Amino acid sequence: MAVLGWARNHRALVASFVHATISWVALYTAFLVESGFSPQRVELSDFLWSAAVLIAIRIPVNYGLRLHVSRWRFVGSRDFFRLAVTHTLGSLVFFALAGLSLVPVALLGSIIVLEWALGGYITMTAWVAYRILFERSQTLQNPDRRRVVVIGAGEAGGALVGQMLRLPWGYNPVAYLDDDPLKLGTSLHGLNVVGDTSCVRSVIDEFEIDELVLSLPSASAADLRRIVESCEETNLPIKILPGIDEVLDGSVSPGQLRDIRIEDLLGREPVTLELPRLAEELVEVTVLVTGAAGSIGSELCSQIALNSPKRLVLMDQAESPLYFLDLELRDNYPDTEIVPVVGDVTNPDTLASVFSRYRPQRVFHAAAYKHVPLMEQNPLEAIRTNVVGTYRVALASVNAGCERFVLVSTDKAVRPVNVMGASKAAAERIVLWFQDRFPACAFGAVRFGNVLGSNGSVVPLFRRQLERGEPLTVTHEDVTRYFMTIAEAVQLILKASLLPELKGAVAMLDMGEPVLILDLAKDMLRLTGLPYRPGDNVVITGLRPGEKLHEELADPEEHSVLTALERISILRSKESEVRMPAPLIEAIETGDVMQTMDLVLANMSASSEERVGAETSELQRL
Repeated sequence: MAVLGWARNHRALVASFVHATISWVALYTAFLVESGFSPQRVELSDFLWSAAVLIAIRIPVNYGLRLHVSRWRFVGSRDFFRLAVTHTLGSLVFFALAGLSLVPVALLGSIIVLEWALGGYITMTAWVAYRILFERSQTLQNPDRRRVVVIGAGEAGGALVGQMLRLPWGYNPVAYLDDDPLKLGTSLHGLNVVGDTSCVRSVIDEFEIDELVLSLPSASAADLRRIVESCEETNLPIKILPGIDEVLDGSVSPGQLRDIRIEDLLGREPVTLELPRLAEELVEVTVLVTGAAGSIGSELCSQIALNSPKRLVLMDQAESPLYFLDLELRDNYPDTEIVPVVGDVTNPDTLASVFSRYRPQRVFHAAAYKHVPLMEQNPLEAIRTNVVGTYRVALASVNAGCERFVLVSTDKAVRPVNVMGASKAAAERIVLWFQDRFPACAFGAVRFGNVLGSNGSVVPLFRRQLERGEPLTVTHEDVTRYFMTIAEAVQLILKASLLPELKGAVAMLDMGEPVLILDLAKDMLRLTGLPYRPGDNVVITGLRPGEKLHEELADPEEHSVLTALERISILRSKESEVRMPAPLIEAIETGDVMQTMDLVLANMSASSEERVGAETSELQRL
């Protein structure tokens, strides 16, 4: 053990000794081959002089190209390429010196070529042997490591298994499963792809598997749901590698493995963001985010900071969440100026101070009240924040010379039947109205459905109920919602903000098919290991005040236009001009919230009444 400890502390010296020894052996073998494998015909003095010169060349060249610092237990294709370059350069120098008669003996070119080939081959063999022995020793030293089968033999799966074999994470991978028929029978890191996901039961029995690991970061939710359902029948623990939208730097490690979440089964194919394009947009730019400490706002701030703006201003009235967000962003992005502002978007004095001081070129307005039942009971506050607040932030943006303003909106703004939806519909119209009046700034809104994991999502509610041992509450057997992850929502906002078509329009994501909330409850139970028992662990409570049976993403009076960005559409009103009643504008400007509320609710479209009637008829039919 003492010898191993000394070797680890003097890794460069040990590597140099091994490389010198390999060069010595390779050169002697070359002399031996040239002599017809007759040791008596090898001129010992010629060999010793040649070996001394060769080693004197190889050691400095290896140091110059840092070959001595390679860690053999992590050796890979890049290390082999660097070895080929370094080894070839050393042989060329040796050949040049021999050709110029600077080596004190006459050397045949065939000896130099043979030494080059043998030395390189022996070095690669030594590296691979060390890596194999190290990985075997990890298995022997940790006999209690969990035997796992990795589902997914792609790039991520290969990287994950490589980490498992080299590092003491407690995993012992023994095989792959993959649904790609071209991968069946192939090998990766010495492990075979033994079948597809339909073979999971037989593989578990054959290889005595303790745990299943899903390495499918780019899989669609439908594929992931199918695979998870087949794996759950085994009653073994299941771990999953996060999707690519969760691992922004692209790294793969066993430390990232986690339990399956409901978000994994409901999210769709990740909406990836062209970060270089966004970085170009944000360089030397001041960005302001309202509602920065909320679920959407905090993720929005993180992804904006990732692209290195000049300054990021965080505005929120929630002091403690803003404090912790500020700490997190300063730790993760020390080169970006982070400015936390405790303030209310409805306070004109605060807005005037913030906007005049920092002059943001980009504003993302995410501050809003969003809980439907709560806003039904507190309509004045919904109107004050969502309507008056939006108007005042937009006006402050215009006065500060802002170049782009993006409102974070919701599908509940479509033919609204509740106060929250009506307030967000009014906010959308305010933003589009500002575009007509102030064309120098690009105003637009981004509309999407429910966000998994956000404070207003049904998923945290279900989790709390499960933790307390309470039944899951579903308002109606047929109620559906559109869902997306927080990362998807934020990437949609940022991608849409790059679209020139967003100016004076609303952007919408193709969110796929709506999800039946009852199915969501069943999935939550299954992931917890509980059976679905109607009336026992799932209770139907009835629709809440202001709640729709089904949500819509677009109004019939809007037409959708495809954009260059996949799955993002632009919605435009069929009206040539956005109309805002003069009394409503006057009420907002004077701060008369009561009058504003009356006008907003009175201007809910007649189509919303038709929608309520249609849903009432459907409920009666059901």
